[in-house]
Order: sequence, then structure tokens, then C-alpha cells
Amino acid sequence: MSISDPISDLFARIKNGQQARLQVISAPASKYVENVLGVLQREGYIRTYSRAEADKGKADVNIELKYDSGAPVIKTLDRVSTPGRRTYVRISKLEKFYNGLGIFILSTPKGVLSDREAREQNVGGEILGKVF
Repeated sequence: MSISDPISDLFARIKNGQQARLQVISAPASKYVENVLGVLQREGYIRTYSRAEADKGKADVNIELKYDSGAPVIKTLDRVSTPGRRTYVRISKLEKFYNGLGIFILSTPKGVLSDREAREQNVGGEILGKVF
């Protein structure tokens, strides 16, 4: 079965896993999903992730969720740009999310970056989601 929006599917799996207090969840693997997970790991929202072969020609990503005193580290995980409504922004027009405590995940010409990394490289792009 193909997924029309793998990022929304990933966000839903993370939210459901945290609500069920799971330590490890899995999602269908792709380089795009792994790039988004790399941003979440660099920013400290998940512990780690690893790629595992599920079936012949198909792979999954195992994601180790992060908790602080039993509460999920990720409070908000929302998709901004959807396949039906893309949202692009210049980095100079991008405001801080939760006064800089949260992040935006951007798909830029230099790869998938957090808003902090995009500001350092002075590059804008498509807003994939926001995390707090």
C-alpha cells in the first residue's frame, strides 16, 4: 500500500506512539523520512532511529521515542505544508515558534533543516511541520 503523504503518516505514528507510551515505533522508510528524523534527533526530540529491512525490497525505520519524567518530550507535532496546500517561506519572514522554544522543519535546497539551521545558512523553503 502506498502512502500519499509520508510525513503526515510519520507524525501520526509518533503522536500515537507517545500517547500509548511506547519506547520504540516503526514507520515505512524513505530518505525523506530519515532526513526529517535526523532533524528531530539533532534537536533532541527523539533519542535515535535506525533503518531495518522488513521484507524483500521494503524497509522500516525504528524510532526510539524520548520521554522526560514519564511525559513525552514532543508536546506538539503538526504538519504545516500538505500535498494539497504547499507552504513556502523566506527565512527572513519566518517567525520563531513558541518564542524559539519550538522549531519549524524546513525542506530547503540544502536539505531538510530546522529553522535554526536554515537561519544559519540563510536559506528558506517549504515548511514541513512544527514541533514543540
